[in-house]
Amino acid sequence: MSNKLSKDILKKAYSLMCTARAMSDIYEKNSSITSKYVHATSKGHEAIQLSVGLQLTENDWIAPYYRDDSILLGIGMKPYELMLQLLCKKEDPFSGGRTYYSHPSLKRDGFPKIPHQSSATGMQGIPTTGVAMGIQYQEMEGITNPEKGEEPLVVCSFGDAAITEGEVAEAFQMAALKKLPILYLVQDNEWDISAHSSEMRAVDATHYAKGFGLKTYTIDGTDFEESYETIQKAYKEIREKRTPLLIHAKVPLLNHHTSGVRMEWYRDDLKEAKNRDPFPKLKTELLKNGFTDKELLTIEKSAKETVSSDYQKALKAEDPNSKDLFSHDFASTPILEERGEREPKDKEAIVMVDSALFAIKEIMAKHPESLLYGQDVGKRLGGVFREAATLAQTFGDNRVFNTPIQEAFIIGSTVGMSAVGLKPIVEVQFADYIWPGLNQLFTEVSRSNYLSNGKWPVSCIIRVPIGAYGSGGPYHSSSVESVLAQIRGIKIVYPSTGADLKGLMKSAYYDPNPVVILEHKGLYWSKIKGTEKAKTIEPSEDYVIPFGKGRIALESESSETNSICIITYGMGVHWALNAAKDHKGKVEIVDLRTIYPLDEKLIFEKVNKHGKCLVITEEPYNNSFAQSLAGRIQENCFEKLDAPVFVLGSENIPAIPLNSKLEETMIPNAEKVSEKIEKILKY
Repeated sequence: MSNKLSKDILKKAYSLMCTARAMSDIYEKNSSITSKYVHATSKGHEAIQLSVGLQLTENDWIAPYYRDDSILLGIGMKPYELMLQLLCKKEDPFSGGRTYYSHPSLKRDGFPKIPHQSSATGMQGIPTTGVAMGIQYQEMEGITNPEKGEEPLVVCSFGDAAITEGEVAEAFQMAALKKLPILYLVQDNEWDISAHSSEMRAVDATHYAKGFGLKTYTIDGTDFEESYETIQKAYKEIREKRTPLLIHAKVPLLNHHTSGVRMEWYRDDLKEAKNRDPFPKLKTELLKNGFTDKELLTIEKSAKETVSSDYQKALKAEDPNSKDLFSHDFASTPILEERGEREPKDKEAIVMVDSALFAIKEIMAKHPESLLYGQDVGKRLGGVFREAATLAQTFGDNRVFNTPIQEAFIIGSTVGMSAVGLKPIVEVQFADYIWPGLNQLFTEVSRSNYLSNGKWPVSCIIRVPIGAYGSGGPYHSSSVESVLAQIRGIKIVYPSTGADLKGLMKSAYYDPNPVVILEHKGLYWSKIKGTEKAKTIEPSEDYVIPFGKGRIALESESSETNSICIITYGMGVHWALNAAKDHKGKVEIVDLRTIYPLDEKLIFEKVNKHGKCLVITEEPYNNSFAQSLAGRIQENCFEKLDAPVFVLGSENIPAIPLNSKLEETMIPNAEKVSEKIEKILKY
């Protein structure tokens, strides 16, 4: 027997490798059925994967990638459970038939935790690093105090092709900078679908990772003993030192890239790859260590019988029904009605930026699981608009801190932070800078609850200063709500007053879903002419506003027969209020307050009342959220309309110019709104 590995470990590893191999074989044999839904298997990767899975504990976290079914077997998942996902069955334990094979999400007693991650092209690196950052935060703040030797660690598994993704660099950077307890496992089979590594990568994963300061190990991932011992050593080091590591495991790809891209179409190295097969290597190792051929045949036979039986059972399992489509788009929120005092007596009006600041102060004082991070929000500056001023001084650098210029990490890390039980409040410095973060917002944040079948909702607040505020130019003035509104699974808030910002901020904190709060820079300080009403009395600490409830910013006279309803939000509310002064009693203004969910009931009620409607936005109006809303209004209120539903927005120009005259020409203002109202009233 091996001097280092027990006979029990070797036997279990061989049994599971036989199982994995039998699963791969039965999928290939029945490809006409199993290839209905695209899948990949671990064939050739089993040794390193089993080494990883067998040594994880229930305290640990892991993000497998799409061919990691041997890791899942290693942590204790049964072939039948994996086949339920392969065949997209109703009882698929990960997603209920919503996502691909070996795209797990698991929250089960006695097992490592697997938060949802949507893809296998490196995107999982950021959310998983966010888990490690959350674990570190909990330990530093004393929220958790793990026993020595039981400290949780995180494993993030990649294929070697994923290392070229920019978002992986952001994950590596933060792991090294913050010294996070995470192991990055890179399984290098030298293939990026049909492109070979020699075409794609200047250096391998080891050399790349060392550039970030990560400690690395390079191993033969087909050698179970070497793999097991290296993983054992790495886990011990991470638990003790709480620092990141990377293991670069060289393995052959012995099966197709996926069931949809077959190896014989493009591979010219199949013979050489088969010579590196981990299965006969492990078998030889067992024979050297006291096992007989008969014992091994018995193990192989048992594995094949189990896989065959489980496959037949999985074929007969129930498929999802049509109703299953509609569950878990959002987790249930406890905030269903307005509560608290909006205008407490004996208080003076404050600027909008302070309303947000005071809301966060109250949240952080009450909830140790809350923290704030982003670009320049730390102690020295407190946000470029002072929107985080004094927070770091009050709550410390662990709870309020700067991040690198990494919008993808800022947004995507909230998945992992939320998974460990924290409530991250993060900030993207300007709406113009949100674009690098949209991949994470779309693929990871917004889909987590739905694709995990409700197991992993992402509870976070993403603050985004937005809009033109006077010569901010093309990189500090943009509006992006239409793009955000296309992302399902997030809630979008866009208040026009300080009271609404505080009430909605509090609601966002208690909402278990991801919430993007768009905060108009021009309203922060009410320095722009006509925005004085953004200043409001600060509501009480318990004040909350339910999402999807608009407010009447201005009522029209009920006796007026020729009148108009304006639907708007953010700065549009103030343009409309000032324009309405030219049309006394004829204008009613609905302040949406939230882009999603939308208060359709209030909108349709007011449009039907007046018969004329103007939707105002700061965005260029073509293909905008406002234009979409106008179409929805027209569809639902057609019989009551006395005129088309009009939209007023910025000119359809690629960017807001820096020159103040050009900016003024491009975006709406009160005068332009007034002219539009006049035109519609004459219709």
